[in-house]
Formats: sequence, C-alpha cells, structure tokens
Amino acid sequence: MLIKDKNIYSVSHENSKTNYEKIVIFMRDFLSENNLKIENLSKLYVNRGPGSFAGIRNSLAVVKAIYIAKKIDYYCFSFQDFDKENIDKYENIPNLCEKYKIEKNLINPIY
Repeated sequence: MLIKDKNIYSVSHENSKTNYEKIVIFMRDFLSENNLKIENLSKLYVNRGPGSFAGIRNSLAVVKAIYIAKKIDYYCFSFQDFDKENIDKYENIPNLCEKYKIEKNLINPIY
C-alpha cells in the first residue's frame, strides 16, 4: 500500500513460496503502474512479524536496502505494538506508529 496525499494505492499478490524472489519486481511494477517513483517516497512502513522467517527477513532486507540507497526512513511495526487498537485499515499505520512512538530505522523482527 502506498499513501500519497489523500490517495491510497494498493496491490496484493497470491501467496507463493517464490514471492520473496520477486518482491523488488513487484514493488517496481506497482510504482510504475501508478506513475510513482521511489525517489518521491518519504517513509516506508514494514510489518516485522510475527510471520515466516524468510518472508520477514526478505521484507526487512529490501526496506533496509532502500534506506541505504535512497535515504528513505522506515518504520518496522508489529500489530502487537499498538496495544489492542482496532486496526481496520492499513492506512492508519502511520498515525499509529506516531501515536505509539515507533522508532524509525530500527529493526527488531518477530519470527
């Protein structure tokens, strides 16, 4: 999901054991289809688990690489961080990260 101003862009893919090999391609295609560029992103949010080891590690590795290459801050959250908040929409994640003072550029995976 990408939030830009009041516009929300989202995409989903069928779960597959090979998605980790395609994550960067999925991201590139998603941005291209919505006429967006990675340079225009200001923050990234990634769910750090719980989940599968490979899925979480690959997601975190891609986000960390984007941070290093493009200096785009990232926030790694878990729904457990939000103290039983009713998370009905992913677009609320940035506000919840701010409310619960989730630190930027910190990775603490939950496998």
